[in-house]
Amino acid sequence: MPRWSKITLKVLAALVALILLIYVGLAIYVSANQKKLLATITEQLNKNISGTMTIGSMNPTFLKGFPGVSLSLKNVILKDSLWENHKHSLLEAKDFDVSVNVIGLLGGHVDIEKIGINNSTIYLFTDSNGYSNTVALKKTSQKDQAAKKGSVPTQIGHIILNNVNFVVDNKKGHKLFHFVVDELRGKIEYPLLGGWEANIKMKTLAKSLAFNTAKGSFVKDKLLDGTFEVKYDDGTRVFDVAPNKLNIGDDLFIIGGRFDTSKEGTDFTIDIEAPNILWKSAAGLLAQNITTKLNMFNLDKPIYVQCTLKGNMGAGGDPLINIKTLVKDNVLTTPGGVVKDCSFNGTFNNNYVNGKGLGDANSIIKLYHFKGSYEELPFLMDTVFINNLEKPIATGIFKSHFDIAKLNKVVGQETLKFGKGTADVNLSYVADVVDFELTKPLVSGSIAIKDADISYVPRKLNFSNTAIQLNFANNDLFIKNIHLQSGKSVVLMDGVVRNFLNLYYTAPEKILLTWQIRSPQIHLAEFLGFLGSRNRAIKARGKHGKRTTLSEDLNTVFEKSNVNMHLSVDKVYYNKFLATNAIADLHLSESGIAIQNVGLKHAGGTLKLNGKITQKGNLNRFNVNTVLSNVDIKHFFYSFDNFGMKSLTSKNLKGYLFSKASISGGITDQGKLVTSSMVGNLVFDLKKGALLDFEPIINVGKFAFPFRDLNHITFDNLNGKFDIRGQKITISPMQINSSLLNMDVAGVYSLSTGTNIALDVPLRNPKKDAGITDPDEKKARRMKGIVLHLLATDGEDGKIKIKLNRNREQSK
Repeated sequence: MPRWSKITLKVLAALVALILLIYVGLAIYVSANQKKLLATITEQLNKNISGTMTIGSMNPTFLKGFPGVSLSLKNVILKDSLWENHKHSLLEAKDFDVSVNVIGLLGGHVDIEKIGINNSTIYLFTDSNGYSNTVALKKTSQKDQAAKKGSVPTQIGHIILNNVNFVVDNKKGHKLFHFVVDELRGKIEYPLLGGWEANIKMKTLAKSLAFNTAKGSFVKDKLLDGTFEVKYDDGTRVFDVAPNKLNIGDDLFIIGGRFDTSKEGTDFTIDIEAPNILWKSAAGLLAQNITTKLNMFNLDKPIYVQCTLKGNMGAGGDPLINIKTLVKDNVLTTPGGVVKDCSFNGTFNNNYVNGKGLGDANSIIKLYHFKGSYEELPFLMDTVFINNLEKPIATGIFKSHFDIAKLNKVVGQETLKFGKGTADVNLSYVADVVDFELTKPLVSGSIAIKDADISYVPRKLNFSNTAIQLNFANNDLFIKNIHLQSGKSVVLMDGVVRNFLNLYYTAPEKILLTWQIRSPQIHLAEFLGFLGSRNRAIKARGKHGKRTTLSEDLNTVFEKSNVNMHLSVDKVYYNKFLATNAIADLHLSESGIAIQNVGLKHAGGTLKLNGKITQKGNLNRFNVNTVLSNVDIKHFFYSFDNFGMKSLTSKNLKGYLFSKASISGGITDQGKLVTSSMVGNLVFDLKKGALLDFEPIINVGKFAFPFRDLNHITFDNLNGKFDIRGQKITISPMQINSSLLNMDVAGVYSLSTGTNIALDVPLRNPKKDAGITDPDEKKARRMKGIVLHLLATDGEDGKIKIKLNRNREQSK
């Protein structure tokens, strides 16, 4: 072995021996002076506090504190002066390790370099009056410090905590912070300017982080793992926590803060940033009452969140909260459905109006550039504000452009079914938010539908090339420039619903839609759906059995609302019926249709009508009052299929009809008259009338009146009164004066069987009396000569047969 190596080994051996000798000497010294050292350490620990610290016992642990000397203190308790009142010790440590400087110890004084607190509880308590046991940590006054001879501030270089319960219990401020510290290591340095700087690494379980115990804890039962850099300034008494990474559970946060202990109660500011966190994870860090509500929503992809909390540890209520979030190209799940391609910038603030306090009532959520796709409907909301979270009110601007067929997924196809066409939506709204749904909105703006095919399913009505302009102003709905086309019918409409948005949610049966309707032509057969009762839409069910709320709401509105229609139509077609210049006022309700002020031109004359149709399944009851003036009877009978009569048809009639009728009866949902159900009366006056080729007259007349014109029988002022009861029409006694003959008629005409009409027919040729000008003389000569008493009854072939009325002869 070289000589220099031997010398080196000897030197090292001498140093080791010296160190061992010193430690043996220290062991002997510590053992011999335990009471003195314990008193000195107690004095050092009490030097800068105003409370009382007691130590149960002390044992040296040399190797643990190498190269210093480590002392293990047992049952260390720190109390404030009012401990007897509240019974909360600031510190109760079963194991309290203290490392002291060897040189200082040899010099006869104790310099504490490191403190280790194990299996302990640190309890910071503030009562309801604001008194805190932390007064035990306050420095003694300068006067007291000066009185302490040789007083030197204690500068501890390291702090270690293991298995420590750390509690901040503030009864006045309603705050409870509880952490179970698994491990905490802090290295402390003391700059020349005063104060200290610490680098702290910790792993701790957050049991409670309640800024307001009435609302529950944030970050409950989550593991916190990270490093902090903390600075404290003696002059300002401010703690600054530099932003640093902290793992909370499985999520990474960047957290920093500032605590001003010079303010009564301690002002604080905490900055929290989560660069990439899932919605469910973020919601799980909040108080339970908030978490429950937020879990009704979800975002599939991680989001960015930044939060700032400001407040005072001693103050009651919530801190000032400011939250910012960024969501991009995400999938948002809500109670009302799923929004895809969702993006927005959001903020939350619980001090919307300065001076009105911090809390839900003064909170606001702001969403900017909220866009996405709901059931394939793209939309954009420039701004969405939700303020007063106790009674939430949402305001915003909603814009969208989409193919109208995509609405089928939103509203279902039970009420309205959409085909081709487009819609442009531009609405601003204010609405209450109840159970996370918008209710009673106040909307302004417009919805424009163009070139659309729409089917109203309950009444089987189909419209093509439809254009609708909906304008919302306050609670009112104005419907402009509607163009509907159903088959050959073209309808132009303008409408208004007063107080629509309020009644839509509260009383749909009170909704009254007033229409002004114009049309060049309407084919009524294309609107027969209005005659039948509405087919009740089957309640749509969404996923998990939930109903499609919008579909059911729309169906209820259509079913219960009322409609006033003021019509002006150039031409009205129904089967063989044609009317021109038609006007009408219709009132549509859940029970039926009220018809008022109908006026139209038909068959060269006019018709006026009032009435009502009561809808009852396949058969509807109607009640109408009509007035006909100067109507061509041939066209009139033709238009209404001869009113169910088979013997007398439009081919047999000529003349101009004046009539008043009051009739009730039934009409099918296909628009067919149920003649057997008709009841009422009819008064008529036929001017310039003629009976053409009427077979029953010809069959009798060719024998009785072989030389008279039986094919063209003219009348002067034929008038009468009919009483209608089902298929029986009672003819009140009336006189018929014609070119063929005169007759008196009375009896019952049946649309099926049971016809029984008495006819008194004088055989005198009326032409012989044509030159008589005196009405009385003409009336007296009318029944002169031979008078046949005939009876019209049913024949075996179903046609009317005329025979002698022998009973009439016997009764005379």
